[in-house]
Amino acid sequence: LIRSKEEIIAETKNLTKEQWNFKESPDRWSINQIVEHICLWELIQMNEISVALGMGPMPDFPQHLPDSIFINQDPKRLKKNITTDYTKPFTYGVPLGNNEGKNNVIWYTTMRNESIDYLKKTNDNLRIHYICFGPNIHQRYMMFFQHSFRHLGQIKEVKASPNYPK
Repeated sequence: LIRSKEEIIAETKNLTKEQWNFKESPDRWSINQIVEHICLWELIQMNEISVALGMGPMPDFPQHLPDSIFINQDPKRLKKNITTDYTKPFTYGVPLGNNEGKNNVIWYTTMRNESIDYLKKTNDNLRIHYICFGPNIHQRYMMFFQHSFRHLGQIKEVKASPNYPK
């Protein structure tokens, strides 16, 4: 979680307004929208983690998914995901672009730091707290860094575009 946070910060450091808002094409997200999407996604995941902790441990829950499912989710971005495919019939994962890029980074680092601090301090066994009867909290946090790295790749693609402002 720390490494992916540091890489998001590094990739977005000192961007101009034009760089934050540049889109490769009208149907693609800007770096600003990518970071906002990461924030929206993590906010939703943090809520699910809070709910799972509130439900208490479930050591006898029969569904134990292997960690590899959550680590190896297309790290090279060979399959492009469509956010609304995961949120139908809603669009809550689609960034609105209402924040300035640097404010999205502040939002992101604030939430990520809360997760890092929680994980450093907790004595909870996160492998026996389940989210919506699917992954456990430990696995959900694996998805945090996987999701960030996936979108880091997307940010790098935007920056590599021939028309990206220098």
